[in-house]
Amino acid sequence: MSKLYFIVGSQDLYGEECLKTVADDARQMAEFFDVKLKGNVHVELLPTVENSEICIANCRKANNDDDCVGVITWMHTFSPAKMWIKGLSQLRKPLLHLHTQFNEKLPYDSIDMDFMNLNQAAHGDREYGFILARMNIPHEVVAGYYKHDDVVKKVAAFADVARAIAYSNQLKVATFGNNMREVAVTDGDRVETQIRYGWETNYYALGDLVAYINAVTDAEIDGMMALYREKYTMNTDNIEAVREQAKYEAALEKFISDKGVGAFTDTFQDLHGMKQLPGIAIQDLMGKGIGFGPEGDYKISALSAVLMEMSKGREGATGFIEDYTYDLTAGSELELASHMLEVPVAFAANKPAIEVHPLGIGGKDDPARLVFDGVTGDGIQVTLVDMGDRFRIICADIELVKQPAPMPKLPVARIMYRHKPDFAIGTAAWCYAGGAHHSVVSTALTRSDIAMFARLTKTELITIGDDTTEADLQKFFMK
Repeated sequence: MSKLYFIVGSQDLYGEECLKTVADDARQMAEFFDVKLKGNVHVELLPTVENSEICIANCRKANNDDDCVGVITWMHTFSPAKMWIKGLSQLRKPLLHLHTQFNEKLPYDSIDMDFMNLNQAAHGDREYGFILARMNIPHEVVAGYYKHDDVVKKVAAFADVARAIAYSNQLKVATFGNNMREVAVTDGDRVETQIRYGWETNYYALGDLVAYINAVTDAEIDGMMALYREKYTMNTDNIEAVREQAKYEAALEKFISDKGVGAFTDTFQDLHGMKQLPGIAIQDLMGKGIGFGPEGDYKISALSAVLMEMSKGREGATGFIEDYTYDLTAGSELELASHMLEVPVAFAANKPAIEVHPLGIGGKDDPARLVFDGVTGDGIQVTLVDMGDRFRIICADIELVKQPAPMPKLPVARIMYRHKPDFAIGTAAWCYAGGAHHSVVSTALTRSDIAMFARLTKTELITIGDDTTEADLQKFFMK
């Protein structure tokens, strides 16, 4: 299980009894968070930092433990920050600065200097905060009494983001074919994304996948079809088209397992050796946590996998979405976000139906796909773009809504949402910021989750929501 190390700072100025109290308080706090975060991460206490040698040992232990996804630090007493420099300079795991104290209230009737010296997070954490700022170390700060629900919730959110960063750092992405011809925003610097996010993105010829497809047995297809019938409504007589998708999914699962891949891309411009563009196969795989990006969009493929990992254990849906078309009725503008085929099943508000329809792109047989209406509720839309000299994350608050009327002639999954603060500002801000037409939508994550991920990965962030004004638009353009 993933773990967070809990490291508490002090020093020997106040004597051995003080250090014993610090150690005991730290143990109780670590045990408290271990219980509260159970099922998400395990919290383990490391020795109190009294000098630079202990700090170095603690940070090295965190670095060398593959199960450790992050570190929580707190200064119980005043902990001179120079003793933290060598250790922090080596730390490679996400860092949370917990600005709290062991006691909730001051004992007004009995407080004395011994109490003051023991419980001085207001002093020690400021010293520690300075050295983090001085060293320009990306970190998260959570302030408040550690047992309060809002503080526990923020620490749990850090655990989710830290776990996603650990996943990101070992993520492998397979691209079948290349970026869609002439398209700019889906392309990017694959070397730089590996340096910054850990994504190991490698090209595979489509023939590599076709070899897996050709090796799938009828028994394996039958097994996949049984799962389809269990989960979905079979709304087609063209069973052979569905079986073709089942063959693709079985082949992709083998390939993913063999190569250790967590995300992949394809493109309708490169389907040599395949009868259909994958539809159900990809929708179902996304439902199993595999990231996907169409038209060779490796960035959104990886980002969708990372954000799905971040959202594990939370209520709501997370997955790839493509911006498509608008309803521009004045005052109630909506966006229909969909795709040719590959809308994640996580967004289904009803039991998805398997249907087979023509596809006016790709030049192949009619593909089978899952058709459904989308869930509703507040959410976020997130994309990652390559600005040439830096990466930029754009995160917009949206509201997923029920479609105003049936769409009987649109045989794809349908997601509709309202832009915040309104259509004019929300979509203009997205365009000014260079937002892509491929994104990850989530009703499980929040803007603060994405802001934390951006801080901890040193990625530029632009946010759009109810607090965005028309005056902000020029600022987005000038960044």
